[in-house]
Amino acid sequence: MDTENADINADIKAIEEVVATVERTQGAKDVEGFLALFHPDALWTTGHGKVLIGFDAIAEFTRAVLPAASWDGEITYEAVHTQFLRPDVAAVKVRQVHHSPEGETEGAPLYVMTKQDDGRWLLHACQNTAVRTE
Repeated sequence: MDTENADINADIKAIEEVVATVERTQGAKDVEGFLALFHPDALWTTGHGKVLIGFDAIAEFTRAVLPAASWDGEITYEAVHTQFLRPDVAAVKVRQVHHSPEGETEGAPLYVMTKQDDGRWLLHACQNTAVRTE
């Protein structure tokens, strides 16, 4: 495998780990672990359409909402497609599934992630969208 492919594969693996960490931290209601995934200039649009601009707004919302969140069942996240817009910018389509006793519902987040100088990938511009089955 050449160096370029190895780098791309390492980046994809790192991006998938960020998505897995979103799942883990939200499930554990780990506010600080979740917030550590965001770029300081991040933009986040919630599944209900609330637009949060900048880390401070995201942190304020997350600290108010995540600890009190309740749901039946488990929510899983899977990076289903990663498209590199530049070597340090990736658009990541995520499949989010809420597995509950009443059945499954799905979300389709899009995460635009940026690679930092230290090699970490962070959430930079994110839109969460519910998938309608009708």
